[in-house]
Amino acid sequence: MLGESRLDGRYRNAALFVLLAALWGGAYPAITVGLESFPPILYAALRLDLGAALLLAYVGWRADYWRPRTRRDWAVVAPAGLLALAGYSILQNVGQQTVPSAVASVLAGLIPILTVGFAKLFLPDERFGPVELLGVVVGFLGLVVITDPDPANLLGANTAGQVVLVLAAASFALGGVLTQRIDAEIPFAARTAWAMVVAAIATHLASAASPTESLAQVDVSLAGLAGLVYLGVFASAVSYLLYFSLLPRLGSVELNLVTYATAGFGAVYSWLLFTEPVTAATLLGFGLILLGFGLLKWKRLGAVYRGRRRGVESD
Repeated sequence: MLGESRLDGRYRNAALFVLLAALWGGAYPAITVGLESFPPILYAALRLDLGAALLLAYVGWRADYWRPRTRRDWAVVAPAGLLALAGYSILQNVGQQTVPSAVASVLAGLIPILTVGFAKLFLPDERFGPVELLGVVVGFLGLVVITDPDPANLLGANTAGQVVLVLAAASFALGGVLTQRIDAEIPFAARTAWAMVVAAIATHLASAASPTESLAQVDVSLAGLAGLVYLGVFASAVSYLLYFSLLPRLGSVELNLVTYATAGFGAVYSWLLFTEPVTAATLLGFGLILLGFGLLKWKRLGAVYRGRRRGVESD
């Protein structure tokens, strides 16, 4: 029974991982659409406002432990809010103004690689062998194959925008690692809600302090509002709730591979919404990403296989 419950837990984690990738896969087009109606930092702040309001209402209704009570609670909320949410959202929106979405996806793919580096610094119990590291690299190659960025864009003059996106990836990776490092009693839903409150406040302050942003730049459109609703509800409230609940179960390195799967879903959405063809390169990219996951999980997959084989032989 214990083995079955562990197996069920793995299937559940895998299903939630896929759902998270599917929801985040729609974030890039939603950001692109919304940036035509809102300044980038304000757009990030409004997205976080909506997500925070929904999650606070949810935890206030469902939980007794609905707010941070201790220093450890705030110590886990702060890096999640300031780095994984506010820092990433601000930098991603600013960078994506001038960088093509395919290149933005590739640079976001640095998140798992940077996570490995930060984990080695701050999570000494996390151990990565050469096979696991190879899995991260292979998955990144799959991401590059799927997005197929124009080399001229990768090596072009828009260095500033690309640097900003690399900083966004670093902010998200570091926030996830620091959050995993701290053990707090606050439940994951409340943790996520208050992290989003912290992020929303920080992002509004950044927008107000920016000399390039003002309310006069807002040009509300139906597409912009639709993008905002999608980002606030699905790509923020629901997705970050999934992310921070999966973080202690999968670890920051494994979970941040969701970036690679997100690119795969982005390709599927492009095919469904814009009838962009699924090419042999796309299928190859999917295969490389799956191979990367397999390499990262090779020890667990081997244990499951040996366990099932012993079960068959005993029967």
